[in-house]
Amino acid sequence: MSTSDTERVVFDTADPDVRAYPLLTASVVPRPIAWVTSRSADGVGNLAPHSFYTVACANPPIVQFTSVGAKDTLRNVRETGEFVINLAGAAMVEAINGSSARYDAEVDEAQALDVRLEPSALVSIPRVADSPVSIECRLHSTIELGDSTLVLGDVVAVTVRREVLADDGLPDFAALQPLSRLGRNEWGGPPPLFALDRPHRAP
Repeated sequence: MSTSDTERVVFDTADPDVRAYPLLTASVVPRPIAWVTSRSADGVGNLAPHSFYTVACANPPIVQFTSVGAKDTLRNVRETGEFVINLAGAAMVEAINGSSARYDAEVDEAQALDVRLEPSALVSIPRVADSPVSIECRLHSTIELGDSTLVLGDVVAVTVRREVLADDGLPDFAALQPLSRLGRNEWGGPPPLFALDRPHRAP
């Protein structure tokens, strides 16, 4: 680590004393949480949160999350080719946090934590019944990146609970109450909102 001027500290990621992972997770904030349901080839369910998550492509619709290490979710997705991303709402924070524990592969986190599941619309993997939005995916591809694997999923259906839909037919942010992950052990609750139209062209 070195200083380049009086106002900034430079963290050189090639320096073995620089902790790149916690530095990034404290800097790339807030991060939405993909609460992923999956199932092994043997039929064992899995429920786990992944905070390296975003939209990868608009058309065709593709979402992505990153598995840091070879976790059960990654193995299951490769075995079955399907998964569901459930929106992590504030009302479920204890269960979401609890599902991040290191359970044995033979344990279904949803059962262990009393999280209610229900059948999805177009994939065989169940969704979290009380999640306001669930994104049903079929595996597009995986990309190995060092100690992590990027998982890309073709979105085949998005299911939204009726009570969180606004008059324009889209999910209402205030009703979703989404959680986010920050640095350290910090979480973000639903933030205050403001509206700002995008300019049509540069002045």
